[in-house]
Amino acid sequence: MLKKLDDIKNRYEFLSEQLADSAVLADMSVWQKYSKEQSELKETVEKYEEYLAAKREMTDAFDLAETESDGEMKKMLLDEGYACKERLAGLEEELKILLLPKDKNDERSCILEVRAGTGGEEAALFAAELCRMYQNYCSAHKLRMEEMDVNATELGGVKEAIYNVIGAGAYKYLKYESGVHRVQRVPATETQGRIHTSAATVAVLPEAEEVEVEIHDKDIRIDIFHSGGAGDQNVNKVASAVRITHFPTGIVVTCQDERSQLKNKERAFKVLRSRIYDFYNGQNAKEREENRRSMVGTGDRSERIRTYNFPQSRVTDHRIGLSQYNLDAFMMGDIDSMVQALAIADREALLASSQEK
Repeated sequence: MLKKLDDIKNRYEFLSEQLADSAVLADMSVWQKYSKEQSELKETVEKYEEYLAAKREMTDAFDLAETESDGEMKKMLLDEGYACKERLAGLEEELKILLLPKDKNDERSCILEVRAGTGGEEAALFAAELCRMYQNYCSAHKLRMEEMDVNATELGGVKEAIYNVIGAGAYKYLKYESGVHRVQRVPATETQGRIHTSAATVAVLPEAEEVEVEIHDKDIRIDIFHSGGAGDQNVNKVASAVRITHFPTGIVVTCQDERSQLKNKERAFKVLRSRIYDFYNGQNAKEREENRRSMVGTGDRSERIRTYNFPQSRVTDHRIGLSQYNLDAFMMGDIDSMVQALAIADREALLASSQEK
């Protein structure tokens, strides 16, 4: 670990020198690249320097204690040395966490997809509530949630909704939401007061750049048709809705929210790129992680991850066994504490895995 930290520190110092070089300052693209890399290393380097300083203090205290003849002074130096040793143990754990591989997608914008599952209209209404929950959550974190395609029902529910969540760290904030969300409550249409169970699925995909995903014309089919509204009635006399089928993966994307065929096509390609990127990234991740099962999933959309129990005002995340009794606030977008708990659990699982190797 220390060898790796020395390499990082040397790289950080090299980047500092380069950023002050006139040749680098003259080339803004190179300067920005070096500046970004240095910024990513800064926290680790500062923590390592704190570790080295504590190690020097510990060594000095123990060395002086060996030469000290005064009993009281000797005890004081030994106490100082043991205090430094204890601090070193904590700093070492922090450094181990900082050295864990970063998710390369964390700072990207993302595609958020919400779909009604089992439960008919009640599932569609719950899906619409999840959309509002994420809109409030994103707004609190200064992320822009741009509607790309929404298939609404006549009663205000949502069969399917696709959003582009734009802003630094969007994927990091939302990546733990992928999976099946189950709701238990008495629907407004239920006359007997019976609790029903229904579900919605959520998918969060890191947004892919055009250069990262190459889509060949021979691999796709583009269909143009009339868009439909709630209840599937035709709402546009001009054929502007776009459906793209990608043959190698079997992925199908439909966009019909815009009146412009061109805009719908642009949006459909953006979603398609993200789904293809996620498809191949997911395959690679499975190959890399076949010997490790993380506590927290971020990709399996068939996994039941959370239950929203309205009669008990309880929300439970099954991946970490955490229940919170603040369902009203949670549905209004106050989900930070749950997201943070999931991030900590994921980090601890990664740390345990790295220590086993």
